Amino acid sequence: MSDSSTASIQAPDVQAQLPSLEVSLSRVGVTGVEKVIRIKQDGTEQLFSARLECFVDLGPRQKGAHMSRFEEVVNEAIGEVILGEATFRAETLAQRVAERVRERQGARLAEVTIAARYPEHKPAPVSGIQTQEIYTLFGSAVASERGTRRLIGVAAAGMTACPCAQGLVQESSRERLLADGFSHDEIERIFEHVPVATHNQRGLGTLHIGLPEDCDEDIAARALLDIVESSMSSEIYELMKRSDEGSVVEKAHRRPRFVEDCVREMVRGVIDDFPQLPDGAFFSAHQKNLETIHQHNVEAERFGLLGEIRHELSSGEHSPTHTTRRAWLDGAGPLA
Repeated sequence: MSDSSTASIQAPDVQAQLPSLEVSLSRVGVTGVEKVIRIKQDGTEQLFSARLECFVDLGPRQKGAHMSRFEEVVNEAIGEVILGEATFRAETLAQRVAERVRERQGARLAEVTIAARYPEHKPAPVSGIQTQEIYTLFGSAVASERGTRRLIGVAAAGMTACPCAQGLVQESSRERLLADGFSHDEIERIFEHVPVATHNQRGLGTLHIGLPEDCDEDIAARALLDIVESSMSSEIYELMKRSDEGSVVEKAHRRPRFVEDCVREMVRGVIDDFPQLPDGAFFSAHQKNLETIHQHNVEAERFGLLGEIRHELSSGEHSPTHTTRRAWLDGAGPLA
């Protein structure tokens, strides 16, 4: 066989062949894709480390997805997406990749998730010393015939002080002070000025907001980070002077909060700060506290459509429906 005839032979498209069992698959794709994303901020470019997952639903008459096309689309989208000047838009990149993956794979639905480590600079509470804090940003998108749904998320660490243990310490302190001759009024004045001891946890808060297909709201990651950090007893800082340490500890002990309190404060923050979001928008708040006097950890979560949460707040009734993230991404809820 000549070289020219050998060159004309084309390999068969195995992925496009019929499978042995003609049944569709819910998700097929790639995970653990690591990319360095270059983003322009304030006229300068910075590099961010990102991890991506890309999936499509696979039809019953297609043996497999073209895995190399995921990588091609990711590289093309990273090179073409123009992100905002001041804020990283992980969901913008996820949307572009999802729409292109769906088109390139000929799929009914495509889903992309991005997790990126992101630095923010903020001053310590008393000394004002600048410290770099590392946060995680999440961007997800599901592209289908009806449009693209986007999910924006952040994760941040903070500090919580246990209200239960603080109450126990306060009562035992009250008994000792009474036995030592202090009056009830004097004891109340002492507790007003001196925070009572309790045990602490390092809290890990995660907040997501999902935007329906017809919603073009622009949500800044910094606004979500503020809600997560303020939901806990106190923010934490990587670099602090002694005055900062005292301020953080005192603030936390003046705002003791259970893991459940943190989630409810995130709910409050989203409801108050984003009244313009439609009822069909999705919400998810998750808090995990790393216990210090137990070997276990504690967690709490609330998720659902904003309309479900608003109805529960206005009616005072326990909402029978909490729409899950999976259900919302797959199309549950109104368009906007």
